[in-house]
This record gives sequence, structure tokens and C-alpha cells, in this order.
Amino acid sequence: MAIEETTKAKKKTRPEVDREILLRAYLLMCTAKRMADTYDENREICSKYVHSTSRGHEAIQLAAGLQLKPIDYASLYYRDEAMLLGIGLQPYELMLQLMAKRDDPFSGGRTYYGHPSLRRDGFPVIPHQSSATGMQAIPATGMADGISYLESQQLIKDEGDRSIVLCSLGDGSVTEGEVAEAFQMAVLKKLPIIYLVQDNDWGISACGKEMRAMDAYEYAAGFKGMERMAVDGADFVDSYLGIKKAFEFVRQRKGPILVHARCPLLGHHTSGVRREWYRGDDLEVHQQYDPFVKLKQYLLEQGETTDTLDAILQEATDIVANDYQRAIQAADPDPADFDSHEFAPSVIVAETGERSPKGGEKVIMVDAALHAVDEILKKHPEALFYGQDVGRRLGGVFREAATLALKYGDARVFNTPIQEAYIVGSTAGMSAIGAKPIVEIQFADYIWPGINQLVEELSKSCYLSRGKFPIQALIRVPIGAYGGGGPYHSGSIESTLLTIRGIKVVYPSNAADMKGLLKSAFYDPNPVVLLEHKGLYWSKVPGTGDAKTIEPDEDYRIPLGKASVVQSASQERVENGESCVIITYGMGIYWSKEASKSFVDQVEIIDLRTLNPIDWEAIITATKKHGRVLVLTEEPLLNSFAESIAGRISKECFQYLDAPVWTLGAANLPAIPLNVELEKMMLPNADKVRKALGELLAY
Repeated sequence: MAIEETTKAKKKTRPEVDREILLRAYLLMCTAKRMADTYDENREICSKYVHSTSRGHEAIQLAAGLQLKPIDYASLYYRDEAMLLGIGLQPYELMLQLMAKRDDPFSGGRTYYGHPSLRRDGFPVIPHQSSATGMQAIPATGMADGISYLESQQLIKDEGDRSIVLCSLGDGSVTEGEVAEAFQMAVLKKLPIIYLVQDNDWGISACGKEMRAMDAYEYAAGFKGMERMAVDGADFVDSYLGIKKAFEFVRQRKGPILVHARCPLLGHHTSGVRREWYRGDDLEVHQQYDPFVKLKQYLLEQGETTDTLDAILQEATDIVANDYQRAIQAADPDPADFDSHEFAPSVIVAETGERSPKGGEKVIMVDAALHAVDEILKKHPEALFYGQDVGRRLGGVFREAATLALKYGDARVFNTPIQEAYIVGSTAGMSAIGAKPIVEIQFADYIWPGINQLVEELSKSCYLSRGKFPIQALIRVPIGAYGGGGPYHSGSIESTLLTIRGIKVVYPSNAADMKGLLKSAFYDPNPVVLLEHKGLYWSKVPGTGDAKTIEPDEDYRIPLGKASVVQSASQERVENGESCVIITYGMGIYWSKEASKSFVDQVEIIDLRTLNPIDWEAIITATKKHGRVLVLTEEPLLNSFAESIAGRISKECFQYLDAPVWTLGAANLPAIPLNVELEKMMLPNADKVRKALGELLAY
């Protein structure tokens, strides 16, 4: 739908906005326009890094930015430069990001222009987010979900105004499936969020008619409970009054609302995709609706003088010119600081509590996990647990959440729709609010729809915000084959997860480790994926009896990144060069124990327990001690985490090796077959490990 078809003539008499606000908006609109012009005039300098500007979108962005409060939260998209000016950011600060300077307030030169992450007194909180082409809708909705939860538990004081979340979206991003997941949860739970859709009818070079069957306003009608509003996004007064109503609606907790704002696109898509490459006659049409021209004309009609407006324009021009020169001269980042803030510092650095308290009873792994979560929920009212089928009716398909909803209520332990992206991505928003989410993906094979959020929103947040927004999230994932589970319930995914930097991956093999690691994962300020082998849950698989242990006490913690020695070789065998070490985890521990019975006193077994960060010191020490190493995994071996470890051992410990580093894993096939005999052929087992040990020790 062309912009001229939707911009309606306004009556001369309409509700007024305070003169002070109008003149402030005009100053900031002049500022945003002059910044965009400056970047074009100095393209050789300003286009070193890709950037986008707000030209054409200034009216709706300022209408929102000027009304956000310090108690609010915002999730902005890469064109929201004017909105950042509206909430109080200075041109100089934005230019520091434009030029990737050291004192860029968002990321210290690490991320693109218009990608804010702000935690500053007197300003709305703006958590880190990705390039915001739809993915930000889920973390933003997670923030609203977190606010709603904390309010339900009286953990947020009601001091009159209530916090809201503003999620800003470009129109092209609304076609993303993850936006639909966000909308679904917002209406399902009546969350306090405004989705501001800025519709300029373009998505890079694709226009609206190529990308969508309906605009965002029409699309939102399909989500029962989503209030809708359409405003002229090129008209500041119409936008301001509309946004004011939307904010009031959400602050009164009447539910979510979508504000659809038609805007012209007057600048380039980005500095890397310039308008002259793809824009035709429509650019002239869009220029007829320039918000800057419209606001200036409106102010003149309201009695402001040309001299007043010219003086404001000159003030903005001077500010931009001075800030630009300052930004050019500002210091660049220290290259030596390039690797800081991958993770926030862990609070648990040593094993604490009682692993085997006197009088303790043995528990199976699934119950150890249940008890750990129960203790967390009891102690921390800000903690909550959600995922598919974990609510009160079932308590998890493995009964790993049994009784929790009954104890703590449906606001704290609840089912989600079949939305893995939302389950994972919402934790970023929850964490920014101060809630502490524990979530569950029902099977490892189902995690793939959530990988986008895990990679783009969770893993990069701490690093790109320079530590302002680490994401505290515990993501539980049942994993592994257990006899006839078939291709969609038996997979192992750790190698894929371990290519994602900025997340931690934990893999316990017994009940005591399960409880200690789950507790530490919850208290870790970073995203942690906890892989829980289904075949070890109940110790029903032959040979897995040792997975059942005395239950540790409530204070038991195991620091992430520390392996354990679960079986040692005799000193005599070691001195005679007749020993080896198996590096493994999960079910591999039990295959190794059974296989090593054929090689009495010759086999040390190391349980990694945490796959990232890995206990490399333990691996090096064991390699030097034995000179023979077998790396064992349940995954298909080719290009796996196990092969990566083997390669690193070969490189760093070559002079200590008495044999090549042996590796053993599943067959290199795309899925685990349903038939149990076929499954046995594909997977490792004790017999296959026994054969590999014989070859390694005889080498």
C-alpha cells in the first residue's frame, strides 16, 4: 500500500501538544537530520562501518522516545537513532558508536551503529540485542513476561507508574516466525508491551507487496487480545498523541498493543545499501511526507516565528558539527582488551556443601534435578520454571517437574506453547528484568528452532555490551539415546552447542553431579545449557546403577569447568607404561566402566562434567601421566567435539604420547533409527569401548 494512500489530511483544529515538547522535538528532529546529512557529506569516514539513520522515521521515534520513562524498558531496532536522541542520548555518544570508538557507551566499539545496550540512571533500560530484524521481539516479550511475573509475586513495588516494554520493529521484520511467537505469548498472558511497527514499505530492496500479504496492523488482528492502533508516523503530533494513549493503555495493564506507524524512508537502507541503487520514483513520493518539513510547517501554523525555528536549526547544526569533530578525535579501543567480557565472572569457584551427607538416601538423577529446582524455587522468589508440559497436569514428560506447579503456583511453573525460540529467547528478557528463569526444551532434537535466539540474543549479550547485560539463564535439555527412542528423541547435540561462544554447556553423569551442577548453573550469571541424559535419569539401563547416588545437601555446589576422576589406574601400571585414560562424559562413563573391567588397574576415567568451559588442565595432566588417550562420545564421531579434543591433545601433548589419540563415537549417520537393534549398531557400547581399549593399550 503506497504511503500517499494512507496519509490522511488533518483538520486544522486538533489536540495540542505542549509547546515545550514540540520545540524539543523540532530541535531533535533537526539534530537527527543534520547527523544523517553529516554522515553522507563525510562518507569516506562515516561509512567505514555500516550504519543506518532515522531519516523519515523521526516523528514516530521522537514521539516514543520523549515519553519513555526511566522505569521502562526498550528494545530498539537499528534505525531508531532519533528515539535514542529522544530518551536523552547525545549526538557525540552515538557518533562514538558510529566510528567504533573506545568510549562508545553501548559496546566500546564492538557492535554496529544504532545497536544500543544501556543501563544508566535516569534512562530506560535497553538490553543488548542482535541486529533486530524480528529476533528482538522474543527477548522484548520476555521482559514484559518478567515484569508481569515479578508483579504477580509483589517483587516490584507499585509506586504509581508501572513499567512497560517498548519493542520497536521495522515492518519487514514482522513476517518473521519469531515475531508470531512473541505476539502469541503477549496476548496469551496479557503482557505489558507495546509493539511499535515502523512501516516504510521497504525491506532493503524488497517492497511491501513482495514481502507480505497484509501489513502489520492487519496481521495483528489475528492475535485475539492484541489491541491495535494506526498513526501517521510522519506527523509528530498524531504520533505523540497516539503513543501517549498506547502507553497509558499498557501502564493500566489492559494488555499488549501494536502501534502501526506509516513512515517515509528518506535515507538509505544502510550506508552499505544506498538508496540510489534501488529506489525509483517512490523516493520523490516519500519526500512529500518528510516529518521535518511537516513539523516545521505545523509550528509555523501554531504561531512560531521563522527566526525561532532558524535559531533551533542553527543550534542543532552547531551541536552536530562540534560533536562530530570530537568523535573523530576520540580514542579507539585498546586492542589488548578485545577478549574481555566473554562471560561475567562466576560466583561459585570451589566445591561447597556435603556431597554425601551422613544418613543421606540414594536418589536417581531425575529426582536429584527435581529436588534441586525445588530448593531453588523455595529460596529464590525471583526464580521461575517454564517449558513444554512442565505444568501441573504432567510435571514434565520425564516427571522432572512433578509437584512443582502445585507447590509454587501456575505463575512460577507453567507450560508454554510449542515455541522453542520463545522458551530460549525469553530468558534474555527475563534476565534483564531481574527474574531468574529455568527453562526446558523437551528433547535435544527439538532445540533447533531455538538456536537462533541462543546464538544471536543470549551468547553475544555479555561480550557486546561489555558486561552490562550478561544473561542469567538455565536451559535444561534432556538428551541422548535410551533404547528405541527413535530419530527425534535420541539425538546428541553437544558439538553444535559447543560452536556457540558465550554459552556454557554442562553434562552431569550421576545424581550428585546433577544436583551440584544444576545449582551452580542456576547461580552462574551466564547462559548455561544443562544436558541431561535420559538413559541415566532412572538408572534402569543395564550398567548405569552408579548414576544413583547419595543425595547431596542443599548447599552442594560444583564449580563449572571442573572435571572429576571417576576411576584411577594403579601406580604400578602407570609406571610400567601399561595404562591409559578415557576422556568422556554422560553415558560414556558407564560404557567405560564396564569395558575397563577387562583391563584391571589399567584405565583411568575422567568425567568432563562441563564441556564449556572445559577442564583442559585435567586433560593435560592425565595425558602426560598415561601417554595413551581414548576420547569417547555418544555423538557421531566425524567433525565432533570429541575429535576436536583429540586434535588439541595431539598438538599440545605430542611429545608425551605413546600412541595416537584414539577416538570412538557413534556411526556417522544423520539420525538414530527406531529399531533397537539398528540403534545398537549405530551407537557406542561397552563392547566397542573394550575393543578400542585393547587396540590402544597394545599399540
